Amino acid sequence: MQNWAATVTDLISVETHFGRTGIKCFSNRPSDLNAMVQKTVAQNPDGEALVCDDLRLTYRQLDDQVGAVAAGLAGLGVAKGDRVALLLANGPEFLIVLLASLRAGAIAVPINVREQTPELKQILNDCGATVLVHDADIAEKLPAAGDLAAVQHRLSVGGSAVGSQPYETLLAADGSGASVAVNEDETAVILYTSGTTGQPKGAMLTHLNIIHSAMHFELCMELGAGERSLLAVPASHVTGLVATLFTMLRTGGCSVIMRAFKAEEFLALAAREKVTQTLMVPAMYNLFLLRCVVADHDLSHWRVGGYGGAPMAESTIRELTEKLPNLVLVNAYGSTELTSPATILPLGFGAQRSDSVGIAVPCAEIRIINAQGQDAEPDAHGEIWIKGPMVVPGYWNNTEKTAQEFEDGFWKSGDIGSRDAEGFVRLHDRSKDMIIRGGYNIYSAEIENALTAHASVIECAAIGQPDPVLGEKLHVFVHSNDQALDTAMVKAHCSAHLADYKTPDFVTFSADPLPRNANGKIIKKTLRDMIKPTDR
Repeated sequence: MQNWAATVTDLISVETHFGRTGIKCFSNRPSDLNAMVQKTVAQNPDGEALVCDDLRLTYRQLDDQVGAVAAGLAGLGVAKGDRVALLLANGPEFLIVLLASLRAGAIAVPINVREQTPELKQILNDCGATVLVHDADIAEKLPAAGDLAAVQHRLSVGGSAVGSQPYETLLAADGSGASVAVNEDETAVILYTSGTTGQPKGAMLTHLNIIHSAMHFELCMELGAGERSLLAVPASHVTGLVATLFTMLRTGGCSVIMRAFKAEEFLALAAREKVTQTLMVPAMYNLFLLRCVVADHDLSHWRVGGYGGAPMAESTIRELTEKLPNLVLVNAYGSTELTSPATILPLGFGAQRSDSVGIAVPCAEIRIINAQGQDAEPDAHGEIWIKGPMVVPGYWNNTEKTAQEFEDGFWKSGDIGSRDAEGFVRLHDRSKDMIIRGGYNIYSAEIENALTAHASVIECAAIGQPDPVLGEKLHVFVHSNDQALDTAMVKAHCSAHLADYKTPDFVTFSADPLPRNANGKIIKKTLRDMIKPTDR
């Protein structure tokens, strides 16, 4: 199968950005994010832009509020290049402050509200935010004013907070001014990566990066005017930020915002708002299949069901196909450093290519680098390297990590994958999560995908633990509400679907969800620390 680029050759030019040559770019792109939004407002002023709870905003109403808040930020002294931190849960204020920051020429720094005080201190000081807009109900965990070198103003959303001005003071400003001029290669957003292996790093997402990712979603998911995307993941994560909010702003669609994901509420909202597109993690699909009666909801408008990171269990695909025949499942692989997607599974390939994360998006160049530092043969394993206009220029205030992780314009993902002769990419594992048991390489994602197919498994994680004979043994953690599920059943399931050396040596069961960081990724370090000494 040909790459999408073959169908849009006349729309792509080869350019130089961030000092990197040979970058394929859409030649018909907006000049920057402010221009992209203004074009959508002009074309669709009365169309719904945002729905959250009982609030509905048209593009004209959204534009008015963004203009007022941008003027309010300027009144606080925010100038071009300043950082505005958004410690906001999903809600209308997140999108308004985000766009207002960009209109004022500032850099938005969304931070997940699940971060705790030490992490907040580190992030806010690293980015040097001068303004912090936060939810009132998390004010108690904000770092003390004396611990933040640059923050000059705090603004509280949804109530009062000691030391913070009301958010409403921003809305009172005159928002008739024009956007501050920016260059597309300038940073628009800083997103801090998960920090599962160390201190979080601030990926610098430029206007060019975000525009190309939004255009990739638009083209590859075949999105158009009138789309309605349900935001069920955190808006502060690259998936929510780009795949939903900025993609809807690009297409003139509507972002339907959930404040927090709950399975039954998700289906009810998707039905009521006639949602057409989503992008979530596979666990969210599993949860509503396990906990809800899907047939109780009219989901006939739901056309594209995106999911990210790794293949979805075949059993989940079969059940979704049976219960939602109008839904086309689309796997997408990306990361914060990629401003979301590097590959997307073409529409209609969900069943035939369920083991694949898709093919390269039109402007992406992907290499599979083997242990010898050479391009791997088709189907051979290697580290995935990605180049393109959606690859960030580097990390904020961190030249050392930038030099380590970027080479010749490519971002070295640390993911182990392969690509077949038709261009379909398979994601096998994070390189650091590969388990070597008795000389055999075991990819934890393969174990996790097989186990997730078990009807009683809600989520799971596979890790290696030291062993004096085999080097490592395989230990899986299983979140399940089925008290009858035991170690023998887990081992039997794996034996029926995987090679014998991939059968777990140890199984730990949990009635509670597995530990995750603020971006929703399972923290395997915490799981390793949970292993009992008797298991070692």
